[in-house]
Amino acid sequence: MGGGIGSRFWPFSREDRPKQFLDFFGMGRSLLQMTVDRFARLIPVENIYIVTNRRYLALVKEQLPLLREEQILLEPSRRNTAPCIAYASYRIRARDPKANIVVAPSDHLILKEEEFVREIEKALNFVREKPSLVTLAIKPSRPETGYGYIQSSETCDGEFIKVKTFTEKPNLELAKVFQESGEFFWNSGLFVWNVNVIIEAIHQFLPDISARFDLGIDKFNTSEEAVFIGEHFDYCPNISIDYGVMEKADNVYMLCVDFGWADLGTWGSVFDIAPRDEFNNAVLKTRALFYEASDNIVAIENPDRLVVMQGLKDCIVAESGNVLLICRKAEEQRIKQYMADAQIKFGNEFK
Repeated sequence: MGGGIGSRFWPFSREDRPKQFLDFFGMGRSLLQMTVDRFARLIPVENIYIVTNRRYLALVKEQLPLLREEQILLEPSRRNTAPCIAYASYRIRARDPKANIVVAPSDHLILKEEEFVREIEKALNFVREKPSLVTLAIKPSRPETGYGYIQSSETCDGEFIKVKTFTEKPNLELAKVFQESGEFFWNSGLFVWNVNVIIEAIHQFLPDISARFDLGIDKFNTSEEAVFIGEHFDYCPNISIDYGVMEKADNVYMLCVDFGWADLGTWGSVFDIAPRDEFNNAVLKTRALFYEASDNIVAIENPDRLVVMQGLKDCIVAESGNVLLICRKAEEQRIKQYMADAQIKFGNEFK
């Protein structure tokens, strides 16, 4: 899944070049490229599909030249993850009616790739035998309010634990309770299932989506697919797969994993995994001098620019294009609002 804007990473992530197309760590590969590299280790490249907004077709082709254009599924509009997953599932089923699928966001970082491959293979083997919806779960290391949580039950099938409840982005007090309980895990957003099991679940819980796609069931994986999607996709409800299916289904299992997962959804999440100096300052892709400054993250698009910082603590300093952002790390949830205000006051050049 690679169609989001990543507005919480503004000003680095812009509408014309969102975060999945960016190289945050100076590694020479964007987040999208690293995601495809990771999956190419266990899935044939011809079986990898990218679902993205149609305005990003050229970017995807530029960054992933090994993929054929028919492997890039284009959404006419943003409708969250449920329509995105439904579209890919209908296309894949038209090509392989028995396919098993891994669904992955394009903006995650995985530090232990060997372990990642083992866990994905384990999940694929499970759904090959069991009509289940599997989500990969992460033991929480802090009371994070930006992630969804999964509550485990006492029902197990080997290493796979039946999920009791899903909770989306709790407040801080509830997140603390979740972490202390030992029953709750972060929902990684990585899912594994059989194509028929997920489409059956979409029929059951999201009939507004399945009814639309069923109208063109003979058009998927044909030359008529793009026109059909252009005519019908916008009628799908804007809803996540978590709300639409996972919270309601009774065949959801979790596999607890530890492969160095990080959801790069916020500047704070990048700060958590970035190298830091003796005063806990993180610097990305540039050079910096700090004086009486600590616990900051600095990200400057121009690698030749030197940042000199005095007296700041717990701040984000990010410069890209025509925007310099300086804000408290604790207030980073307001970045979306800053971006919206800049557009309203000064124009769309600040998208």
